[in-house]
Amino acid sequence: MALLPILHYPDERLHTKAKPVAEVDERIRTLVADMAETMYEAPGIGLAATQVNVHERVVVIDVSEERNELRAFINPEIIERHGETVGEEGCLSVPGIYDKVTRAERVRVKALNERGEAFELEADGLLAICIQHELDHLDGKVFVEYLSQLKQGRIKSKLAKRARITA
Repeated sequence: MALLPILHYPDERLHTKAKPVAEVDERIRTLVADMAETMYEAPGIGLAATQVNVHERVVVIDVSEERNELRAFINPEIIERHGETVGEEGCLSVPGIYDKVTRAERVRVKALNERGEAFELEADGLLAICIQHELDHLDGKVFVEYLSQLKQGRIKSKLAKRARITA
């Protein structure tokens, strides 16, 4: 396994729409393992392949307290959305920035696991929010793009300043 570099907003590569995975093979299983290691190390609860500059529809999520319930979603698709909730979100690609985002309260998703087996999952709470957040990445959208232009501008300025300080 290997740690992968995470792209940081406003990197244009974060706006690349991911392509479906043609075959769940050893390369994809290695990607899932590397993404999981990267997510846990960061530390985070979800990571989309887009965030590590791989533009294929692969997501890893683990919202458990013990960090022992890794879920891989390959070619995920939300097939149902219910209700509405507002929660504070953060992102490994936008470090240190948190803001409120409106999402569906419950979702039903279909995907393949790392063995290439199809499954469906109904999710609510943090898992539902995380699924929606990560699938946005696969479509080239970062959570801060739900915020006002003014807030987006402030976030870009803050991240640019932070990058200059650490450079």
